[in-house]
Amino acid sequence: MFQRFISSFMSHNTVIPNLVISQRVLDKMTAAAEHFIEDETGEAMIGLLVPGAQTNGVPTLYVLDTIAPDESAVRMMHTFQQGDERQDEMIWWLQENWRVHRDALKTHEARHSGDSKWDVPLRYLGDWHKQPGYMIAPSGGDLLTALDWIDDEENGMEFLLVPILTLDHPPTTITGSQVNFLTIPQRDGSNMRIDWWYIDRKIRAFMPIVPAVYPENQLPKLAAYPWHLLHEERFQSEMALLQDDGVLNSVVLWDTDHKIPLEVCLFCARAGSAKILLIITHHDYPKSKPQARIAPFTRIGADDDMYEVFEMLWAKSEAVKDPPAWHWNADSHLLDYIRALEAALGLPTSAPKPAPVEVGGGESAPASGDGEKPADDTEDDGDD
Repeated sequence: MFQRFISSFMSHNTVIPNLVISQRVLDKMTAAAEHFIEDETGEAMIGLLVPGAQTNGVPTLYVLDTIAPDESAVRMMHTFQQGDERQDEMIWWLQENWRVHRDALKTHEARHSGDSKWDVPLRYLGDWHKQPGYMIAPSGGDLLTALDWIDDEENGMEFLLVPILTLDHPPTTITGSQVNFLTIPQRDGSNMRIDWWYIDRKIRAFMPIVPAVYPENQLPKLAAYPWHLLHEERFQSEMALLQDDGVLNSVVLWDTDHKIPLEVCLFCARAGSAKILLIITHHDYPKSKPQARIAPFTRIGADDDMYEVFEMLWAKSEAVKDPPAWHWNADSHLLDYIRALEAALGLPTSAPKPAPVEVGGGESAPASGDGEKPADDTEDDGDD
């Protein structure tokens, strides 16, 4: 029956891609489903669409990772909603690292090693979600949502992959090379089942798509996740400490060492300082200690592109050695490091107070005339 269903669509010149799933994805789906037994849940999938140069013209979808939403996701017995900013930022992090990786693949050696097969953009592929009971196919609401998504030109998606995960299937569930589902044994003796569905602008209906599972080490490796997204409380705490101490800063992702993953960098300055510190943190901060470079102060406007500014500052910067007798540990904070650098480099640790000027009767008043910050001082240098 499944083969007849596929053939009926193939007769209309519809091409359904091949589908390859990393074992990593199945492991993460299993863990998420076991954590939210009673409620619906789901995650966003990211991977590659490789043209069919080596597969008789049929493209292949490679699902390489699945990304959970944050705690703002709505999970109830018959409801699941995701799509928060953290999830988007995680996808963007992986895409930026992949972009840099692709640049490395374009070298002469890579082109002749066969790795050029993976020289395609890393992209969002769709969402998987767990449904109650044996609802193994997407619902009518899922169809409307999918059509709205692929019809919106701003999303840049001409297709979606929509797997459905269900629990408590008997262990006798049929498997084979031409079915669109996978079964995974559970500890209670039942099976978890994942049915894979595909839809695009031409088909406009959910089609079964046959999955093949590959070991993670046979597929491209994505960048490790960064500390500022994995440990949001730590990141927010670090930023609050800097702000409370008067350190103006902005965060960018940058390739400082020509290695993946990228580094999470901050350019930090105090009002009145002639220098800007470029602070480099690695993806596993605070396990890895931060590093620093120093550059001449440059005024940053509210509308300036932070990456263009950082590139300019990086070109003018010089490496800074760790302060004498400075020792980093996981309980240290970026502010501790910055204060130690400022002390070692003779940089101001707070904005200088305006010099008083004489006014009538020998009284003194601030140079700005009204006791407020001069109008041309920088208020906020794009703090992220």
